[in-house]
Amino acid sequence: MASTSDLRPGLVIMHNGELCTVLESIHRTPGNLRAFYQVKLRKMRDGKLLEHRFRSGEEIETIRVDRKEMQYLYREGDNMVFMDTETYDQVPIPVDIIGNAAGLLKESGDASISFVENDVVQVELPPHVNLVVTETEPGVRGDTASSATKPAILESGATILVPLFINEGDQVRVDTRTNSYLDRVKN
Repeated sequence: MASTSDLRPGLVIMHNGELCTVLESIHRTPGNLRAFYQVKLRKMRDGKLLEHRFRSGEEIETIRVDRKEMQYLYREGDNMVFMDTETYDQVPIPVDIIGNAAGLLKESGDASISFVENDVVQVELPPHVNLVVTETEPGVRGDTASSATKPAILESGATILVPLFINEGDQVRVDTRTNSYLDRVKN
């Protein structure tokens, strides 16, 4: 067990029966009241943000999290299979743990996977990935002036909105946190 004075960004704790990552911790001493820690947390399962006030000196349960860089291999039913690049062990991970970012994974793509006692609790993709547009309406010369968008299907199977000037075969950079178009990648 640890104390509230051990709260640091990046620490994983058990809070109300759920694993949470500490994003920010501020120690406050308001006048003649007792000191407390105002803490911003992110739930590891669904990514929701929450704030909580801990009394100063309160015990908290810290959790040891092992992170490994793994490579995505293929999809098998409702699971996505990843491989440890050091030991070549294959790990099937349910799609619901990966969340919306699952559509942005292409074969041989890298991901950081967090384990608690050999159970997968979180899958993090790099902040952005480069993917090729496989299907979209053709762009028209001069469509760069407006901010209009159109749907495009990427090589991974995901559909995102892209500007009108993007054509099939173009490589685009996609933000994995928001599933949105960032820019076109020059070859």
